[in-house]
Amino acid sequence: MSLTFHWFLPTNGDSRHVVAGGHGAPVTPAGGDRPPTVRYLAQIARAAEDAGFTGVLTPTGAWCEDAWLTTAMVSQHTERLKFLVAFRPGFVSPTLAAQMASTYQRQTGGRLLLNVVTGGESHEQRAYGDFLDKDARYARTGEFLEIVRRLWDGRTTDLHGEHLRVEQARLTRLPDPVPEIYFGGSSPAAGAVAARHADVYLTWGEPPAQVAEKIAWIRRLAAEQGRTVRFGIRLHVITRDTSDAAWAEAARLLDGFDGATVRGVQEGLARSESEGQRRMLALHGGGRDGLEIHPNLWAGIGLVRGGAGTALVGGHAEVVERITEYHRLGIDEFVLSGYPHLEEAYWFGEGVLPRLAAAGLWAHPAAPPPTDRRGTEIPFTAGAGAGAGAGAAASG
Repeated sequence: MSLTFHWFLPTNGDSRHVVAGGHGAPVTPAGGDRPPTVRYLAQIARAAEDAGFTGVLTPTGAWCEDAWLTTAMVSQHTERLKFLVAFRPGFVSPTLAAQMASTYQRQTGGRLLLNVVTGGESHEQRAYGDFLDKDARYARTGEFLEIVRRLWDGRTTDLHGEHLRVEQARLTRLPDPVPEIYFGGSSPAAGAVAARHADVYLTWGEPPAQVAEKIAWIRRLAAEQGRTVRFGIRLHVITRDTSDAAWAEAARLLDGFDGATVRGVQEGLARSESEGQRRMLALHGGGRDGLEIHPNLWAGIGLVRGGAGTALVGGHAEVVERITEYHRLGIDEFVLSGYPHLEEAYWFGEGVLPRLAAAGLWAHPAAPPPTDRRGTEIPFTAGAGAGAGAGAAASG
């Protein structure tokens, strides 16, 4: 299988410095350096499309622009790029969400992917009128996805759940193709929903040993449901022509974190209900020392940003090695970002993706499939760069 790479649309603003936000971390002043206008986000989207990214992730929450509306507008400035729209199922009815997704597919030529986010912090959920606790939110998400999938299958649906109820729900026009569901979460409640409904399970960028444990956990739960799930990872990236140049850029970003901001962000994140956020915080402990927690895996971003807090840092060849290492565990999709997102898309697209292509691990989504002398399409198989471990992970 060819690896899939997605980029990120910073709908909370962009900068040459880290822009904070999410899980109780306020957007930092740097978010105003490059406001998230459609014009600027379209620049990033076109850069990602040209470089060979399959799609772009957009966040959700009070700290950023609405993902549905923003990506619908940006989609009109691109041709192939897909949009991994993050949304919270408690804020809209499942029937309406299924209809919105169906409309999105028709109006964009099938370029919608859905990142289902069960909920942020309870205080933010209450601001939107949602007063369920964390476990109840996951239970509601399961009911929500059950309804949506039935509707996308063309079925007239009745469901009387603990949290959601619909009667004689149906769609007059079905999505084509049906959007894939991306889902993440580290708690037991999250694992149960992922196993039953996710097409792709996403984890934040923890060290490989911890990622391997998560993959084994979700694979086991999915197998109990008679399902298989693909796996993806969410990371930042700083890649340069040399390792020294990459680490110098990481040091520059770190120098921009003043102590008061770090303390304030860490105090806020420490109150998070998210198990995934707790695991991110444990990687750095709020300090500036020992931030390289695995070769080329840097936890510095998490000092000032909620959610994904680690970055791949190194020369292009080193970043390829780390991507290959995660792939051998079973990771097939990478959702990446960097500051600023426009320039970093080019650094990765020009420095890393060609090396992955040469190793037989990646092919540009817009490239025609290879053919033999008779014009017969040749199925893609990973080359020697994948290593024996990749096959073992895929079959295990």
